Amino acid sequence: MAVQRADAGSWLHALVLVYALCWALSLSLVVVEGQTGQLNVDASSQNARKIPDKMFGIFFEEINHAGAGGLWAELVSNRGFEAGGPNTPSNIDPWLIIGNESSIIVGTDRTSWFERNLVALRMEIFCDSKGTSICPSGGVGVYNPGYWGMNIERRKVYKVALHIRSLDAVSLTVSLTSSDGLQRLASHTITASKKQFAKWTKIEFHLKSSQTNTNSRLQLTTSKSGVIWLDQVSVMPLDTYMGHGFRKDLASMLANLNPQFLKFPGGNYAMGNYLRNAFRWSETVGPWEERPGHFNDAWGYWTDDGLGFFEFLQLAEDLGASPVWVVNDGASQNEEVSTATIASLVKDVVDGIEFARGGPETTWGSVRTAMGHPKPFNLDYVSIGNQECWMLYYRGNYQKFYSAIKAAYPDINIISSCDKSTISPSNSADLYDVHVYTSSSDMFSRTSMFDNTPRSGPKAIVSEYAVTGSDSGKGTLVAALAEAAFLVGLERNSDVVEMASCAPLFVNDNDRRWSPDAIVFNSWQNYGCPNYWMLHFFKDSSGGMLHPSNVQISSYNQLVASAITWQSSKDKSTYLKIKVVNFGNKAVNLSISVSGMEEGIKSSGSKKTVLTSSGPLDENSFQQPQKVAPVSTPMDNANQQMDVSVGAYSLTSFDLLLEPSKHSCS
Repeated sequence: MAVQRADAGSWLHALVLVYALCWALSLSLVVVEGQTGQLNVDASSQNARKIPDKMFGIFFEEINHAGAGGLWAELVSNRGFEAGGPNTPSNIDPWLIIGNESSIIVGTDRTSWFERNLVALRMEIFCDSKGTSICPSGGVGVYNPGYWGMNIERRKVYKVALHIRSLDAVSLTVSLTSSDGLQRLASHTITASKKQFAKWTKIEFHLKSSQTNTNSRLQLTTSKSGVIWLDQVSVMPLDTYMGHGFRKDLASMLANLNPQFLKFPGGNYAMGNYLRNAFRWSETVGPWEERPGHFNDAWGYWTDDGLGFFEFLQLAEDLGASPVWVVNDGASQNEEVSTATIASLVKDVVDGIEFARGGPETTWGSVRTAMGHPKPFNLDYVSIGNQECWMLYYRGNYQKFYSAIKAAYPDINIISSCDKSTISPSNSADLYDVHVYTSSSDMFSRTSMFDNTPRSGPKAIVSEYAVTGSDSGKGTLVAALAEAAFLVGLERNSDVVEMASCAPLFVNDNDRRWSPDAIVFNSWQNYGCPNYWMLHFFKDSSGGMLHPSNVQISSYNQLVASAITWQSSKDKSTYLKIKVVNFGNKAVNLSISVSGMEEGIKSSGSKKTVLTSSGPLDENSFQQPQKVAPVSTPMDNANQQMDVSVGAYSLTSFDLLLEPSKHSCS
């Protein structure tokens, strides 16, 4: 993201909703029937143009607790007790104490054995299981509620890891319980004789839950007096996406979009409000316990950096997507490194590329190998900064990054934050970044945004686009339709646009820093907003063949369309997909005429898919997760000449199954 906006939960949001409701009523109650139009498609191969292979992808930013407490499956928040800062005693939020001051005192000190994160938790227990000061039933200690509650599922197994030190005998019970601690789901007791844990010791074990509780917590309790130090406490479900630590349901939603690239780790998140809080790739690799974590000051919360540079590269590989790394170019929201002193940051980026692509024998490639991935990642795209072209030193710094990266890795595609007009032989770029945040009506009009762009020179990556404003809500139908029209325009102009992705991708419903977002979740639920479902209409476009098409309709300019042929990866069947966006309040009876076909349309196997709802401002929710979702039906009139109906405020695709090519191999 390039600009921070106000929290959608403010009082102003209520006024916006009132305005938006009035807007919806003024439109949705007036649906005019009987509008007619003509859609012509030239399906000949000689006039077709290949859409770039990586046309549609996804952009991940650590915003709205998208990663920490979201896609990254770690259940413990502030697992290393570092969120309160390096000075001790410090705040241990969200950890809380079980027991009163007469039984236990909990604080932090700088006695950890990890050099880059020295803060550890110290518990001094005064009560015991016997004697004059008896501990309360269940013992005393600390608990962690995770990120607004841990989702613990029956019969699921969780890997627990923690580091412990004590000069006393230890009996520490580690439990997964309900939010009030009364329902115990799973537990394990760590015991040790006096001085057995005199040195820091890592303990690992599995917990299998006997019940399901979507609002659970982790408890560490004891009824034995003494002093115990704890550090780097982790609880991870064993069942993660492809076994790599990603929350399975959320990662699967990404996989279902068939993204061809993954841009990461964000915009403002990569920059930081201040450089001391920028994303530093080298501090996010290696063993998770040794990562210092950092304060995400762009979006206001601590990140343990379990979701680090390596994990982003792994996620891209797991999704079959090309990684696109956004590097910090020496700028934050409030600071900028001069070109005269940028060399160390340039070297850091080149080292990061070596981490991703270097052989196991290289300095940074060996670190990746030690993390379990000896094979290099396919990192082919690096984006220099996040829309900082206007800043004083950007262009000078960009040249330093460009020259150093190309010298070491000439095949890498470098993305500039400046627009196309600034790019020249002396200021080269392989791609230039475009961000579009605007109202639904303006987004719809931008279907022609690239129509007059010069056809030579570097192509655009529209890496961030979203409808914002009064009618976007938390993700409305009309916002999704406007974005669909915009993407139709990008398809049509894919000779000058190489890649596109929406923003933001995720929001934890407990921490909305930005609305709307594509995917909403909490600790145990998720749903796709209308724009998430809209993206499914474009997931087959990358690498497809674009065919010329035109809409003829009088006195109605709310319809846009595109046509592509694409091949199913499952059964190699070929389809002609015709997409029609109706952004207006009139239903349209459309005559579709397809010419130039070299293969016929099969009599069965074609389908019509529609994304619409009863009102343009309809949204999905946990209660109605598919209120606005695609509905597919078989087509019984699939032909080169078809009369179809396109509803008001709708996105419709007609996937026409083609006869096998006479030249294809079975």
